[in-house]
Amino acid sequence: MTTTLEETSGTGGPASKGPKPIISGRRNGWTQFGVYVFILTPFAALIAAVPLAWGWGLSWLDVALAAVFFYFTGHGVTVGYHRYFTHGSYKAKRPLKIFLAIAGSMAVQGPPITWVADHRRHHAFSDREGDPHSPWLYGTSPVAMAKGFWHAHMGWVFDRDTTNKERFAPDLMADKDIVRVNNLFWLWTVISFLLPALIGGLATWSWWGALTAFFWAGFVRVAILHHVTWSTNSICHMIGDRPFVSRDKAANVWPLAILSFGESWHNLHHADPTCARHGVKKGQIDTSARIIWFFEKFGWVHNVRWPTPQRLAKISAGAE
Repeated sequence: MTTTLEETSGTGGPASKGPKPIISGRRNGWTQFGVYVFILTPFAALIAAVPLAWGWGLSWLDVALAAVFFYFTGHGVTVGYHRYFTHGSYKAKRPLKIFLAIAGSMAVQGPPITWVADHRRHHAFSDREGDPHSPWLYGTSPVAMAKGFWHAHMGWVFDRDTTNKERFAPDLMADKDIVRVNNLFWLWTVISFLLPALIGGLATWSWWGALTAFFWAGFVRVAILHHVTWSTNSICHMIGDRPFVSRDKAANVWPLAILSFGESWHNLHHADPTCARHGVKKGQIDTSARIIWFFEKFGWVHNVRWPTPQRLAKISAGAE
């Protein structure tokens, strides 16, 4: 099979010289153990949160801290990891570049280079063999779709095969700033959990306040953000509207728009991956695009790839 530019680098990302394997190896035992801990522990906390919320252990401070850290780290993923590092939707000044890499790391979805390599691979092979998290890899029967949903939503995270970073993210591997942030992923993870606890403890001047903030704004917040992100991989490739032409099954799912910071306008994204705004139609909320707009107004980013009428007309369903 001939390897195209898109399949070498992932849509919107720079290509390396010549084809390289999709997989570069397998996670070692300790790394795999860490994946299980940081995926399943927040999920267990989310389940435990239900009875806890019905009478004790939750305060307005916990809710506020969870919301602040949810939106801060979530936009670190969407504005930073996704639209900037993966697709190059805009150019950022060095301090903002580093800040976004750290903010995205604090979402605890993996180091930036790993995350970007996986996502560029997803775009290069979207809903085909080679896609790390397509729900359509097992067929279209009810059983196959159930298996596909599980795989696309979170099953793929436990796969020990690792995406080849030299093939899909050579630009980030050559960026010393990003490599440093990437190598300190453990530190940003610790800070992401302990900083809410520190704030909660100081605000209430109690260990109990620190513990509840650690639980709600730490574990529960991370778990909810994980599932919102994974829903874009699973739900937004199974159901929804497709007003734009893409080569896969990416669709818009409006109920997820606010929680996903505009990422659930997924059909437009796959039709035009480098576009800085995903919610391009009237009423489509896209807080990630608004933050990029804000950065542009302050001169922190430039060369933003905003949608234009000509650009949208070209990819609209039914366009000749």
